[in-house]
Amino acid sequence: MPDLTSRVVSSLASVDAAQWNSLDHGPSPFTEYGFLRALERSGSVGVMAGWEPCYVLVETSTPARVPRADGADGADEPGGAEAASEIPPTRLVGAVAAYVKAHSYGEYIFDWAWARAAERAGLPYYPKLVVAVPMTPATGPRLLVAKDMSRGPVVARLVAGVKMLADRRRCGSIHWLFTTAAEQAELSAHGFMARASFQYHWHNVGYASFDEFMARMTSRRRKQLRKERARVQASAPALEWVPGAALSGEDIAAIDRFYRTTTQNHHGQDYLNPGFFEAVVAEMPERVQWARVRREGRTIAGALYFETDAALYGRYWGCDEEIEFLHFEAAYYAAIERCIARKIPLFEAGAQGEHKLIRGFEPTPTYSSHWIRHPGFAAAIERFLVEEAHAVQRNMAELATLLPFRAADDGADS
Repeated sequence: MPDLTSRVVSSLASVDAAQWNSLDHGPSPFTEYGFLRALERSGSVGVMAGWEPCYVLVETSTPARVPRADGADGADEPGGAEAASEIPPTRLVGAVAAYVKAHSYGEYIFDWAWARAAERAGLPYYPKLVVAVPMTPATGPRLLVAKDMSRGPVVARLVAGVKMLADRRRCGSIHWLFTTAAEQAELSAHGFMARASFQYHWHNVGYASFDEFMARMTSRRRKQLRKERARVQASAPALEWVPGAALSGEDIAAIDRFYRTTTQNHHGQDYLNPGFFEAVVAEMPERVQWARVRREGRTIAGALYFETDAALYGRYWGCDEEIEFLHFEAAYYAAIERCIARKIPLFEAGAQGEHKLIRGFEPTPTYSSHWIRHPGFAAAIERFLVEEAHAVQRNMAELATLLPFRAADDGADS
């Protein structure tokens, strides 16, 4: 194991994009350089936004050598160590994207009640340190480690770096949000308290077609889906998938407009600044897909997605014309069809929404981990988390009974 060093930087502009992206990001595109950098470039994160970036980096301190032009590394020749060419003196082998925050907006693992309890007890709750993808409630690795490195030592360095950052910035708590299950176990071993939550995810079990997916459903639910899709097809133009590299300035403006309109209509907050969508398309066009609906040359609706080989993530939907069931088509059914056609195993369609259940989205655990500086407050939070975990488990079991699928021994019905 080479020597490891750690440091903290305030912007990804000072980090090599290729090295950052060479770390293991799992199925998620949201911790990749392009997405996080787009948040920075647009001002969606920063001191003014209340998400102050602090990237904890772990690097190898031993320089790696690359072969000379003649194919030899020269290390065994006289003067060979000096003659061999070197890549930059450190290599990035681990990273964490952390943010110092003075509020709890844009996180989707809610701790407002904790903040109020701390205030009543006269304890400072903010600033706090959050390890998450801002404004993006999607599961994915938060402890980014090079695939060829022994994970344990790098994780230990990253966690120590996060704790040191919390001490330096006088943060009263640390929150790792939407981690993987394996990371939650790792963080528990480092003294963090586990929290249970869930979302609705669609899982591809090897469907050959959308019809095969619907064949698993009860007759009532299958007829409902067919009716909804037929209504859309009768009243709306066909939906088309547009990759990021093919999006025009007009397309990006429509995505931004839809995002703000939908947020306003649902009494939300438009956390993403103007310029974010332009920046993210420029930074990572290969991850962006837009499900676009046009009528007579004018875009009337669309849903923005981010895609990897392992998962599809639905993020932002909007429309200029209200067409019955078009939201379900653009935000769910078309995406399910795409996953089936491209053999993508997972589709996450965003947070919340019990209406997803009858469309085949299953209650799926999500994970977070927490550390509270004040011992007494931490003990109270720990008791709460145990009770909450039992409630979440019961709720998920009850919701699972509402899924539209037939019992395994039922015959197919029309």
